[in-house]
Amino acid sequence: MKHRALGAVLFGVGVLLLALAAGLVFVVTPALAKLPYDLDSSTSVAEATNAEFLQINDGSIKINNGTLKSTVLVTPLPKETADLTGDLDGKAVVWQVGQTVERVDNGQLVSAYGAQLALDRVSGAAQEWNGQWLDDAGEQDKGIRFAGQIYKFPFNTEKKDYQIFDRDLRAVRDAKFAGTENIEGIETYRFEQVITDEPLNLDSGRLTPLLATFAPGATDGKVVYSNQRTVWVDPVTGSFIKVREVQKKVLNPNVGSPTTLLNADFAYNEATIKASADRAKDSRDSLRLLSVYVPIGLAVLGLALLIGGALMGRGAAAATVGEARHRADVPTPVEERGADPATDEQFEVDRQGGPLSDEIPPASTNWRTDEEPTVPAQRPTVDDEAEKR
Repeated sequence: MKHRALGAVLFGVGVLLLALAAGLVFVVTPALAKLPYDLDSSTSVAEATNAEFLQINDGSIKINNGTLKSTVLVTPLPKETADLTGDLDGKAVVWQVGQTVERVDNGQLVSAYGAQLALDRVSGAAQEWNGQWLDDAGEQDKGIRFAGQIYKFPFNTEKKDYQIFDRDLRAVRDAKFAGTENIEGIETYRFEQVITDEPLNLDSGRLTPLLATFAPGATDGKVVYSNQRTVWVDPVTGSFIKVREVQKKVLNPNVGSPTTLLNADFAYNEATIKASADRAKDSRDSLRLLSVYVPIGLAVLGLALLIGGALMGRGAAAATVGEARHRADVPTPVEERGADPATDEQFEVDRQGGPLSDEIPPASTNWRTDEEPTVPAQRPTVDDEAEKR
C-alpha cells in the first residue's frame, strides 16, 4: 500500500514538472523576449578618423578635417511608457535618444540631435505614436513618422531583409542580409543598407547660407546624401553589436562646383563593441537558461519520475494480487472445518480408516454369530440357576 501511494506521488510530481517545463517554453520565455520596462540607459560611441566635415561656429561656416566622435545615449522613459494607451499599451516602450558629434582634438560640437519615439517590445520597430518628435535643427519636429528598425532589431532576428529608418532622409530603406560574422564570441548577422545620392529635404533657412558661402553665384541647389550602413546584430536579442556608417553629403549648386560637406567613416569603437557584446551575452544566457536548459532538465526529471511512479504503482498492484492468491491457496485450519459438513464427514473417515491410524476401534457388543462359537460359553451363575428353577 505504501509503495502504491509513493508511486502515485512520484507520478504526480512528474506530471507537474512536465507542465512546468512547457510553461517555461511557451509562457515565460516569450515574456522575457521583450524589451523590459526597467531597461538601463546605454551609451554607444563611434569614431571617424580623417573625416571631412562642415562646421558652423558663431556664424562662421567652414569645411574642416579631423577625427570625429559620435556619442548616442538611449534613455528609457518609464512614465511616458506607462501613459501609452490603445494598441501601444503593454506592447511598446518609449525611449529618448540623443546624439552629439564632436571634434576629438578640441571637443567642439559639430552637430547634435534629439528624439523621442515608441518601439515595439518584441520587434524593436518604431511604432506610430502621437508623442514622437525629432529635433536636429533646433526645433522639435512633431510631424516626424518613425518606422522600421532604428536602434534595435527583433528578438530572434531572421536571415532576411529588414527596413532601417534613416534620420537624414526621414524614411526607411531596405537593409539586406549579407551573411554572418563572429564578433566577441557571438555569431552576428550582418545587414547592409546602401543609400546613393538621394536629395535631402532642406528648408531655405539651412540651404541658403550654404549656397552663399560655397557657391556665391548660385540661385538654387540641393544636398545629396549617401550612406553605406552596416549593422552587425545579435540574432537572439536583436541588439546592435557593431555599427559602421560611411556617410557623404555633397552640395550641388545650379551654378558653380560641388562642395563636399561631409565625408566620414564612423564605426563603433572597441569599448562600445565589447560592452554591447557583454550585454547581449547576459541576455542570451538568461533566455537560453529559461528556454532551453531548465525546461530540458525539468522534462527529463519529470519523465523519469513519471515512469518510475508508474512502474512502482504497477509493481505494488501486482504484489497485492499475488498476496491475495497466496492467501486463497492456504489450507483451512482443522478447527475451522466444522463449518463444512462434507469436510467433517471426510475428516471422520480419515480418523477411522487407514493403517496408520492410532485410534482404537471400540469393542464389539455382538459376540454371538450363527456359526459355532470359537470362544467357550460362560458358566451360569448362581442367580441364573435359581431363576431357572
